[in-house]
Amino acid sequence: MRATWKGAISFGLVTIPVQLFTATEEHDLPLRQVHVQDGSRVRMRRFCEAEDKEIPYAEVARGYEAPDGSMITLTDEDLADLPLPSKKVIDVLAFVDAEAIDPLMLSKAYYVGSSDRSAAKPYALLRDALAEAGQIAVTKIALRSREALAVLRVRDDTLVLQTCLWPDEVRPAAGIAPEGEATIRPQELKMARSLMDTLSEDFDLDSLHDEYQEALRQVVEAKLQGVEPPHEAEAAPGGGKVLDLMAALESSVRAAKESRGEEGGEEGGAERGADAEVRKLPTRKPAKKAAAKKTAAKSATKKAAAKTASKSAEKKAAPRKSTRKAAQPAQKAQKTASGKPGKRASA
Repeated sequence: MRATWKGAISFGLVTIPVQLFTATEEHDLPLRQVHVQDGSRVRMRRFCEAEDKEIPYAEVARGYEAPDGSMITLTDEDLADLPLPSKKVIDVLAFVDAEAIDPLMLSKAYYVGSSDRSAAKPYALLRDALAEAGQIAVTKIALRSREALAVLRVRDDTLVLQTCLWPDEVRPAAGIAPEGEATIRPQELKMARSLMDTLSEDFDLDSLHDEYQEALRQVVEAKLQGVEPPHEAEAAPGGGKVLDLMAALESSVRAAKESRGEEGGEEGGAERGADAEVRKLPTRKPAKKAAAKKTAAKSATKKAAAKTASKSAEKKAAPRKSTRKAAQPAQKAQKTASGKPGKRASA
């Protein structure tokens, strides 16, 4: 591993000769810019605006444009001779708890190694003192043509220098969080903690990998072999749904347990999660139509009931008429019978 910086750690009257090694690396698949029509490389060239010609990199310097439009040229010698107290020195300013540094400020990490044998004992002393106190050292360092804030901390048995942003380089988060206070029920908070514990069981950070780079490599391999590259399945359209938070949490806990072969939970919770996990949002127009349909149904029901009542009334009235008609011949017969004996008596 090649060192990227050499200098010394300075705290108090103690000086430790050290060198820095890049601690991280990325495994992105290298892609080039090409002309889409013929696949040839597209290269960036440096042109001088005044002379309208390409110039070599050795003739390129940095410049600052003044407010009046004039340009001030800064050479490598100018930048190398900057009057910085932190030049070639990791200047320790203070020792603080790790929580005192916002993780948003952390940037690139470097392993700190000793540059000669005389640095072994003070190196180990600083490392062990930081580990025992559970603290980190706040430092400043001039690195890659700029001064940076940095912290020294312990990882295993090695010191690590991690550069940081300056406090005024971190933007405030005002106005980003949702407005208003959401009411969180105790059972929802308890279920969320249960989900956190369930997802954290047997978690292995080393098993994670970059799925994007893996998919990109599959596409490149397919192109090299002249076959159709794999495509992602189309996602189902979403929207218009409201999550039942409690049911979603219960379903998440159950799914996490089932993925590890554990029991999913109580049946009642499963049924509630299945029934109440999502609900479609009602729209206004269908609601009006539904109300109209309900009103029409009610009126139709009333009309049907009225017709049924009138028919039943007619049925009840019909037997009475027939009874009266049957009673009239019987009365006539009785009158005739009563008249005949009278005539016989007179005779």
